[in-house]
Amino acid sequence: MSNLYTTIKTYIVNNKKKSIIFLIILLALGYYIYGKVTSTAGDTRYVTAKVEKGTIISSITGTGQVSDSSQIDIKPEASGNVTYIGAEIGEKVWKGQTLFNIDSKDARKSVRDAEISLASAKLSLEKLKLQNSEDNMNADLVKAYDDGFTSVSDAFLDLPSTITGIENILNQQNISDNTVRMSGQAAMNYRNDAEKLYYEVKNTFEENRINFRKLDRNSSKEKIESVIDETYETTKLLTDTIKSIKNLVDYLSEDTESPADFIASQNTLSGYTSNINNHLSSLLSIKTSIKNYKDAFPNADLDLQSSLLTIKQKENALADAREKLNDYSVRAPFDGIIASIPVNLGDSVSSGTIVSTIITTKKLALISLNEVDVAKIKLLQKATLTFDAISDLTISGEVVEIDAIGTVSQGVVTYNIKVSFDTQDSRVKSGMSVSAAIITDIKQDILIAPNGAVKIQNGLNYVEMFDMPLLPQTDGLIGSISKITPNKINVEVGISNDLQTEIISGIKEGDEIVTRTILPSTTKTTTSAFGSSSGSKSGGMGMPH
Repeated sequence: MSNLYTTIKTYIVNNKKKSIIFLIILLALGYYIYGKVTSTAGDTRYVTAKVEKGTIISSITGTGQVSDSSQIDIKPEASGNVTYIGAEIGEKVWKGQTLFNIDSKDARKSVRDAEISLASAKLSLEKLKLQNSEDNMNADLVKAYDDGFTSVSDAFLDLPSTITGIENILNQQNISDNTVRMSGQAAMNYRNDAEKLYYEVKNTFEENRINFRKLDRNSSKEKIESVIDETYETTKLLTDTIKSIKNLVDYLSEDTESPADFIASQNTLSGYTSNINNHLSSLLSIKTSIKNYKDAFPNADLDLQSSLLTIKQKENALADAREKLNDYSVRAPFDGIIASIPVNLGDSVSSGTIVSTIITTKKLALISLNEVDVAKIKLLQKATLTFDAISDLTISGEVVEIDAIGTVSQGVVTYNIKVSFDTQDSRVKSGMSVSAAIITDIKQDILIAPNGAVKIQNGLNYVEMFDMPLLPQTDGLIGSISKITPNKINVEVGISNDLQTEIISGIKEGDEIVTRTILPSTTKTTTSAFGSSSGSKSGGMGMPH
């Protein structure tokens, strides 16, 4: 070994240049082999995030210009007859002052109905809580077992005498084997069927009676229920046996010249049938009650959740009814002076009718929206205004006027809306460019997911989840590797904005969902619920979807 080391050392000293090149090649080859062995470039990576509760603010954006002193046409949100006029021409009015009332009889009725419906739902919930309390449910179940023991005891008062009675009937001379044999093969078939059932029910009854004698009211629920089931089966078999013997007796009665000889047996069997059927009905009823009470325990929580959901729906219906009722009062959107009132008391108006014109000295933002966006805009919705010329300024405002008729330009329909400023700033000049974000909906304390996590297929929204959390990445690259394809979980979605989507059902808080899939090298288009993103073939880790 020492000789080999000496030889290599001598070679390197005498051939320095060649040795350096050799070492570089050797290092490069080692790095290449290491990269091939450890590379994950061919693996799909998944970026995940936990579903959380939060707030979503949905808004519509548009641009326009600042306008100086202007007049606003006031139009109601509801239709009906004018029942109140609260201002006169030339009078100064204040923001929020009631200017007109429209007949709201139907709307008030809707509110009352919604209040009654909500109160009824709350009473139903309290009743359900009382019924489903553990003490009450246990008490009901205990009573059902006690009633079951009583039903079994009542049955055993009649079962022994009935079985003895049908045995006596089978042993009567006019129903004996010899007599029946003389009546032909059909009679023998009836006799054989009756005897077979009789011996079967007799054996079943004897075993049933042994178990019943071991039972008392303090026995375990399992033993009581077992004897109830056993007695029910015995009683059901006994009804079949009685019917079979009655078929035999009826046949012999019709086939003989002395039908009166069978009347007593027929009457006795009819009495047995009525009595045993009553026991059978009682035992079936108690079996059903026990099952229902036992099933009530796991279903109680589901019933409560359903009732709570009903209350939430009723609350939403009441909120909607009250919001609609507010539409029957027309209020001043800002401080100003009444310029005109073209309607009188009793006049019929609609959402397109101008009931008043207000002059204001406040600056307004005149914003242009397309026909899709303007359909989501309502009067008095809040807005946030920003200005190109004043980057550090943000002013809040609210919608005070919406065009009823759009403007068509080169085949495109646009509608102007006016947004009043909540505060005035001297830096804002007439004609300045302004951008408005109009808030159309706000939901708080809801489940939210990134838009990239929500996809759509065949008209159904879904997210992707793994059965087990992925291991965190350790190679410094984005996402975690998984050889297993994630599961598709259908979800119901609500409102959304540019970043997030409300999840109504399908997943719960804390679930980890896939927000981004990074493919090694592919051409693929993944459609989300809010559009599609296309990736082109590329090297490295590819394009995210």
